[in-house]
Amino acid sequence: MATQAHCAYCFETLSANLENREALSLQEVEELWKRYNADPSAPDPNAPDDENPDDEDESTVPDGSPYRPAAISRLLAPSPATTSSSSVQSTSSTPSGVSETSSATSKSSSRSSLFSRAQRKEQSSTATPLFVTWNTVAKSNGTRLSEKRLRGCIGTFEAQQLDRGLRQYALISALEDTRFAPIAAPELPTLECGVTLLTNFEPISDPFDWAVGTHGLRISFTHHGRRYGSTYLPDVAKEQGWTKEETLVSLMRKAGWNGRKDEWRKVELDVVRYQGRQMRLGQREWEEWRKWAEENVEE
Repeated sequence: MATQAHCAYCFETLSANLENREALSLQEVEELWKRYNADPSAPDPNAPDDENPDDEDESTVPDGSPYRPAAISRLLAPSPATTSSSSVQSTSSTPSGVSETSSATSKSSSRSSLFSRAQRKEQSSTATPLFVTWNTVAKSNGTRLSEKRLRGCIGTFEAQQLDRGLRQYALISALEDTRFAPIAAPELPTLECGVTLLTNFEPISDPFDWAVGTHGLRISFTHHGRRYGSTYLPDVAKEQGWTKEETLVSLMRKAGWNGRKDEWRKVELDVVRYQGRQMRLGQREWEEWRKWAEENVEE
């Protein structure tokens, strides 16, 4: 099941890419997230935002440029002066300029950090299909009510090692979703990240053999000699308030089918249902966690 630490890792990955710095690994993020939530002095991510909606946005500095967390180098122990760089190849597309670089310096030679690259444990062998979703969240009409708008959503049905898969699709969904312009650094304060790990894939013969809010759907069909396919994650139909039939027709439209709505049943659909609960995290919560990490990880 997805966790908020997975979402924090996606934020860390995107922020590091936009700022041209090194990102923490998933292992580091998960350990720091665990410590953060166990620290009674850490900010409560569920505390209400008591800002006046008309007040100056605290996510900007006086010159108006977006706030950017400090470089992560002081969180990492010194490592040998070697650098590795490899392109992240996707089964769908590869974000331009995306690379992985290993390089670190400590804030002080007399102090050591929580993590040492030489002592890192091997990543878990767990592999799973996954999707990363980016939304923009904005106050509505000067009130505290929020409006969410999709900003990017791409994933894969091929099982991925979590560290590599989340890193890869955090960037692909943010920078390569052709429905939107690439996310830019000034947008970071408006973002919410969602991570869905997919499980329990089951082909179904009856296209109505699934539950709204529980199952996602992956459909494929052939129409006039052309193959089509599309998917909706488990939360989509419930959030949109769709019936099962409305969801299926929308899926077909998304795939490219342009037939009459009342004729959709004439198309022979291959339908696979699957499950996966989306976990979400806002930029404010990620930023508070990262500030805490900057102040607390060194011993």
